Amino acid sequence: MILEMKVPSPGESITEVEIAAWLVEDGDYVEKDQAIAEVDSDKATLELPAEESGTITFKAEEGDAVAVGAVVCLINTSAEKPEGNKESTNNSSSKVEENETVSSSVVENKTYATGTASPAAKKILAEKGIDANQIKGTGKDGRVTKEDAVKAVPSMGTVPEGANRTSSRSKMSMLRRKVAERLVEAKNTTAMLTTFNEVDMSAIFALRKEYKETFKEKHEVGLGFMSFFTLAIVRALKLFPSVNSMIDGKEMITYDFCDISIAVSGPKGLMVPVIRNAENLSFRGVEAEVKRLAIRARDGQITVDEMTGGTFTISNGGVFGSMLSTPIINPPQSGILGMHNIVERPVAIDGKVEIRPIMYVALSYDHRIIDGRESVGFLVAVKEALENPTVLLMNNDIKAALEL
Repeated sequence: MILEMKVPSPGESITEVEIAAWLVEDGDYVEKDQAIAEVDSDKATLELPAEESGTITFKAEEGDAVAVGAVVCLINTSAEKPEGNKESTNNSSSKVEENETVSSSVVENKTYATGTASPAAKKILAEKGIDANQIKGTGKDGRVTKEDAVKAVPSMGTVPEGANRTSSRSKMSMLRRKVAERLVEAKNTTAMLTTFNEVDMSAIFALRKEYKETFKEKHEVGLGFMSFFTLAIVRALKLFPSVNSMIDGKEMITYDFCDISIAVSGPKGLMVPVIRNAENLSFRGVEAEVKRLAIRARDGQITVDEMTGGTFTISNGGVFGSMLSTPIINPPQSGILGMHNIVERPVAIDGKVEIRPIMYVALSYDHRIIDGRESVGFLVAVKEALENPTVLLMNNDIKAALEL
C-alpha cells in the first residue's frame, strides 16, 4: 500500500512550511515514528515523523515551500525491511546543509555586448548600482535575466593579484526570514523609543554568593540573574500596566497577567519562548522554566505553542558581551527590556568613589501607548527592585522567597 504523507498543521495561523532538511535518503527504508525531515515554519523548526514503516519516495526537495496538507513524500508500506538493515537513526546532526559557492556575477574591467537586460533585471540592477553591461547574461542571446540581476554582486574595487575573492550564497530559513520581516515591521509600524538606566548589581551578587549553592542543592537549578529580572519586571508591570499592553486597531488591550517572553539563541536563529503567568512564579519556578525552555530551544524541540503570545520580552545581550544596545520591540508587544554585561565601574556612593558591578539596562517601548512618564517610571521601578531585592522582591524573608 502506498501511504501519502502530508504536512501537518504546526499551528492555527500557519499555512505554509519549508522543507529544511531530509533526515533520510530517497528510497530508504524508514521505521514508523522515525524522524524523516525537519520542516521550518515562520515560528519554529519541527520534526516530521514517519506515519508507517516502509520505503520512502520524496515528493518535495529541500528548500521547497509547501502548503499545510500537501503531500511531501510517499511510503510504500508493502516493502519489506532489508535484511541486516539496522534501525535507522536520526542523522540530523551529521547532515549539513551545503552552501553553494557562487562566483561573482560581476566581471571586472570587461564589457559584454551580448544582449540587453529585461525590465525586471534593469530595476534590480539600478537598485544595486550595477551597470547592466558588466553582467554576463544567461538568457537567450546573452540577455540579462531577473535571476542574473538578483545574483549580481557590486564591484568590490581593484582586486589584489592572487587574493581570495570567492563568496558563498545560502538560502535563509523560513524562521530567519520571518524574524527579519518582524524586525522590519516593528521598526516601520511602531513609534519605538528607547530609554536607559544603570543598575548596581552588588545586592544580587551578595545574595547569589551566599545562597546559590544551597539553592542549587535544594532545587537542582542555578540561582541566576533571570529570576531577579523577571520578578522585578513583573512588579514594574503591575505598577505601570500600560507597558503590559498592546494596540489592537483603535483599542488598547491591557493584560492582568504577565507572560514574559525570553529571547534565546537557537540552532535556527532567534527564538522567543514564553514564561506563562510569571506573576505566580517564585525564584525557583522562574529558574526552572527558563532552564526548561532554553534546553528545548537549543535542542530544536521548542513548539509553536511555547513561543506564541507573550506580553513583554526580556533580551539578554550581556551573555555575548554587549555593553549597550537598543532592543527592537517584539510585536504586537509594546515593550522589551535589554540586559547587558556587568562591568566593575567607579561610582559615587555617599560622596565617595567606589567600584561596583554595574549593568546598563535599556527599555524600548511603543510611544503610541506608553508615555515618557510610564516608560521612565517602569525602568526606575526595575532598577529599584534589583538594587534592593530583599525588601522589594523577597518581602524581607530571603529563605522563604528562595524556598530554602
